[in-house]
Amino acid sequence: MIGLLDLTLRLTIWFLLTSDFGLTNIIIGVCVALILPRSARLKSNISDWLRVFWEILVAIPVAYIEAIEIMFRPHRYEDVTLEQVKPNRTPGLIFLDIFLITFTPKTIVLKCREDGQFEVHRVRRRKPKGSD
Repeated sequence: MIGLLDLTLRLTIWFLLTSDFGLTNIIIGVCVALILPRSARLKSNISDWLRVFWEILVAIPVAYIEAIEIMFRPHRYEDVTLEQVKPNRTPGLIFLDIFLITFTPKTIVLKCREDGQFEVHRVRRRKPKGSD
């Protein structure tokens, strides 16, 4: 089941990059998805995938709300924070975590660091507490 989710994620990314649903491109996409290496030491479970899919569903209305809020209420402050990568994440789940952070208009991942943290840029309405 997890292998099918990984394959689906890879094919989705392929179709987003190529924007071609022709038979030849589907065959090439499946071949590329199967050839790409997998992490044998990290195994994800179905509950992690379901949790991420739920977070994606919740993020969609949040993104619309944030976009409307930015249009009508100025956000003049910004900061960069560090967020810890959740433990035992496969590369596919880390990708989806980065996608979730970047999907909303007020945040974007600048860098995924080697020490297991994301550098996240945020825009805010008010100056964050503790900053000058």
